[in-house]
Amino acid sequence: MRRSALIVWGGWTGHEPEPVAGILANALRENGFQVEVSNTLDSLKESEKLKTLDLIVPVWTMGSITAEQLNPLCDAVRGGVGIGGCHGGMCDSFREATEYHFMTGGQWVAHPGNDGVEYTVRIVNRDHFITQGAQDYVVRSEQYYLHTDPSNNVLAVTRFPTPGVDGPHVPNGEFDMPVIWTRYYGRGRVFYHSVGHNAAAVSQPQTLRLITRGLLWAARADA
Repeated sequence: MRRSALIVWGGWTGHEPEPVAGILANALRENGFQVEVSNTLDSLKESEKLKTLDLIVPVWTMGSITAEQLNPLCDAVRGGVGIGGCHGGMCDSFREATEYHFMTGGQWVAHPGNDGVEYTVRIVNRDHFITQGAQDYVVRSEQYYLHTDPSNNVLAVTRFPTPGVDGPHVPNGEFDMPVIWTRYYGRGRVFYHSVGHNAAAVSQPQTLRLITRGLLWAARADA
């Protein structure tokens, strides 16, 4: 059976949503998906159509979402449709929409040092489908500081504070921030990877492999 996905891109252009959507669409097509790419949140109003999908991928930083757009999305995921994404395209979206945050499992609040920070993504669960065969790797990009749901299944982390990067969080001491996680929202599978500031960051081989496997898992294509 051929699986189907909807990618919805837009919002803040600094995250290069259209090119990122294209990269993710190609990755899914290479794995046998039928992919629709849309640049309007009104695509989410089609509640019956959403329920027939295997996967929804938001690539929409900031912006706002209406109840008429959000409720069908949440209903579809609650009913078993997967949702997955990366960076601000999924977890710096719709800052006023708390039910969306509840569904995705986290929300961006800061990136100390801004773009160009060098940090390590450390895999903490190598047995999951998403991370099988993955190794720790170094990223030079934004290091996301997130407020996260304690029920998330964390697969990878990064250490804060990063040496040489100051900020009001530093006096709190060292800790691990989730980078990759999975969760459930109702019967729907949820996947997130915090790396992916722009098309180049998403295209980094280790990152793209993990995001692709995460999307496959969310769509129940991990068998």
